[in-house]
Amino acid sequence: MTTTYQRAAIITGAGSTQGIGFATARRLGDAGNRVVITSTTDRIFDRVAELRNAGIRAEGVVADLTDQAGVDAVVARASTSFGGVDILVNNAGMTAVSDSHAAAANRGTFIDHWHASLDRNLTTTFLLTHAVAGLMQAAGYGRIVNVSSVSGPVAAYGGDVAYHAAKAGILGLTRSMALDTAPFGITVNAVAPGWIDTASASDHERRMGAATPVGRSGTADEVAYVIASLTGDGASYITGQLITIDGANSISEERGR
Repeated sequence: MTTTYQRAAIITGAGSTQGIGFATARRLGDAGNRVVITSTTDRIFDRVAELRNAGIRAEGVVADLTDQAGVDAVVARASTSFGGVDILVNNAGMTAVSDSHAAAANRGTFIDHWHASLDRNLTTTFLLTHAVAGLMQAAGYGRIVNVSSVSGPVAAYGGDVAYHAAKAGILGLTRSMALDTAPFGITVNAVAPGWIDTASASDHERRMGAATPVGRSGTADEVAYVIASLTGDGASYITGQLITIDGANSISEERGR
């Protein structure tokens, strides 16, 4: 893996100790990069303290990234503290908190769910990508990695059409932005994690992970490894791509043996 050194990185959705965002911040920080991490709660400052204790230059911002003001605050912190933004990892997002099909019986509830899911999974990615693209273009360098999912771009499960639409939308955004930014030394890629054993993983999700060809769920650090690889100087000819990280689950044709 080739990584950059002394770059300034923003990693969103890094509040959980076992999440992909924090694992990515550790990897990028260990490689010498300076990191700004975000979350919607004050727990982000606990993660900042952990990174600093490990010798990583880190700042934290509590922000609602579905709102332009929150996005502006994060970019401003990176610019003020570290002089700009070289790397952006759009990891913020979450699955549904309720069954979207069940909510369809009440049209208002279903529409609210639809908009909320697109906002937290797709709009956050768009707003931050749009906000940093100009800075990267002026600098002639940039690495953007969007965390999508197997669910939507590659496969699907029942019960949450909004989440699948949002995660598939991230792939479309990634490819379009990759073309727009390619002449300026900026790459835009996406990763598609499968069943990953994070703090929020349910027992059902862990059983699904155990049923993959590899025989287990993935780890946040395994996803972070791929993300970090895409942010390196050596990844300058990889753009507009979706890299699936799912233990071969999406290519397995035989089921139920």
